[in-house]
Amino acid sequence: MPKSTDIRVIETELYILPVELRVPLKFGNQVVTAVKCARVRVKVRDQNGAEAEGWGETPLSVAWVWPSELGYAEREARIIDFCRACGRAVQESDATGHPLEIGTDLIAGILPQLKSGHDALHRGKDPLPYLAALVAFSPYDIALYDAFGNLHGKGVFSLLGREFLSRDLGTYLEPNTIFSGKYPADYLVPGIKQLPVWHLVGGLDAIKASELAGNEPNDGYPLLLRDWIRSDGLNCLKIKLSGTDFDWDCRRLEDIGVIAEEEGVDWLSADFNCTVTEPEYVNAALDRLKLDSAVTYERLLYVEQPFPYDLAANRIDVHGVSERKPLFMDESAHDWTYVRMGKSLGWTGVALKTCKTLSGALLSLCWAKQHGMELMVQDLTNPMLAQLSHVQLAAHAGTIMGVESNSMQFYPQASLPEANVHPGLFRRKDGLLDLSTLGEAGFGYRVDEIFRELPRQEL
Repeated sequence: MPKSTDIRVIETELYILPVELRVPLKFGNQVVTAVKCARVRVKVRDQNGAEAEGWGETPLSVAWVWPSELGYAEREARIIDFCRACGRAVQESDATGHPLEIGTDLIAGILPQLKSGHDALHRGKDPLPYLAALVAFSPYDIALYDAFGNLHGKGVFSLLGREFLSRDLGTYLEPNTIFSGKYPADYLVPGIKQLPVWHLVGGLDAIKASELAGNEPNDGYPLLLRDWIRSDGLNCLKIKLSGTDFDWDCRRLEDIGVIAEEEGVDWLSADFNCTVTEPEYVNAALDRLKLDSAVTYERLLYVEQPFPYDLAANRIDVHGVSERKPLFMDESAHDWTYVRMGKSLGWTGVALKTCKTLSGALLSLCWAKQHGMELMVQDLTNPMLAQLSHVQLAAHAGTIMGVESNSMQFYPQASLPEANVHPGLFRRKDGLLDLSTLGEAGFGYRVDEIFRELPRQEL
């Protein structure tokens, strides 16, 4: 049943913001030194003619969404082209409803058509991965929620109940089942104002002075892991591993475990970034860690995405891993159907990301919670506005332990205009992020107070 609060998009704008990393970041077998962020503005109108605008932003993280032998520049250009096409399609669409309804309709209807057309233009080359398509579409999806919140003067996560949604979760999640009559609001927690924060220890990060090359930036920010821990009061460390060099991975876990012990860090996680093809690799690494460093093994809260992200093509039974430690899907969790598939294979948790669309993240959250899976909200090195929607999801999701946030490690200068308004969200203090400066409407960006020049990118 349509509601008077239903909206439709009447205008979209896209801005591409380039960002340089202060130190390299390794994703799998690729090293990243720069990234482009897609910032989107949408204007919406409800059934009574009231209008509002909203903003969404996502890093177009090429190395993460599209591992390929194609050149980085070509992959990046194709993703940006696809992002432009998404903007045109959203503006031309006649979809109406709540942002969750519009977002899911566009993901199911328009996105496959756009991807098919894009791949046809580049026939003979690697097709655009579905994950890349979701990331390119996500800033528009995020902006819809912000606009809807601004229209009503309320926070995004307070507008996810039956009062505003025409369709219940049974429409999307296993129709006519336990989800009938339920809404995302039934699975959310009241927003909290402080979140424990995870620090990323990249594969190229120096953990001792002897590993410094001498060409590191002298910009006042820490370089060594111990200095980060002491500067930011860190209590949670996410360790990037290779997934291909067993001895290096085991040494890395043990070495960082020693630092954690000496510096009073309580929690660790291990991220293999989709590079492992056999569960025995992870099992052997965990067993060796438990034998050689039981204290570090106990600190290991969970293991993240060791296996290829295309879960449908790589249906690996992972029960052996999850019997040792909680095992969280990340890249594989494209949407709730993949989460369901993952649970059947032995995965026990889901790492949510706004960059795969907030609509998709909400549906995955609801399915996972209903079926006893644990949640995390993981970072895509989100700067600027992307950081604000990211932490808002974590504040309302009920995660196993706070949120990952590492843009302040890799490009702190990029977010200075936003940090002037929200200092506690771009600087970690006492191992926490502080959400208290966020506004009451939409994602609480307070964009009128953020002074940033935006280069217009034509759709």
